[in-house]
Amino acid sequence: MPEQSNDYRVVVFGAGGVGKSSLVLRFVRGTFRESYIPTIEDTYRQVISCNKQVCTLQITDTTGSHQFPAMQRLSISKGHAFILVFSITSRQSLEELKPIFDEIVEIKGDIENIPIMLVGNKCDEINREVTSEESAQLAKKWNCAFLETSAKTNYNVKELFQELLQLEKRRTMSLQLETKKTRSQKRKEKLKGKCSLM
Repeated sequence: MPEQSNDYRVVVFGAGGVGKSSLVLRFVRGTFRESYIPTIEDTYRQVISCNKQVCTLQITDTTGSHQFPAMQRLSISKGHAFILVFSITSRQSLEELKPIFDEIVEIKGDIENIPIMLVGNKCDEINREVTSEESAQLAKKWNCAFLETSAKTNYNVKELFQELLQLEKRRTMSLQLETKKTRSQKRKEKLKGKCSLM
């Protein structure tokens, strides 16, 4: 399926086994798989409403390995928003996000207007290595939002994508003023609102 100009591209990064695919599949299909199947790169699409128009949320689930740096750079250059996933049970998985974040900054330049979510997945697990507080501090340092999720229990999965889209909406809406509607446009909207089926 070719990309459309109104596609909104979200790229999901993180180490192997942190649950990137599980989060995406839970959001798009409402399913969860127990087995780990390494991903090279998959793209999922979800139709959403964007400024009262139909838009396609295109979610790229990237590989957890560092074997494909060219693919990673391409994903960053084409991405509109980024989800950086680590497992709260693995400090190493959080450390592996730092060079990815640095590469996003290098490729995108000014990231102030780019929605980025730092996501601590597997929060249903008890063997925590990364605290919520230190994750929140890192998110503050990186100037991005932070959320803990569990793809397994479906905790904060929908909220993750909602918050990511709200970050985009807030930032773009604050930069662009709404154009004033003409009298005829207001009248048409008023008439439309009064129509009903009998």
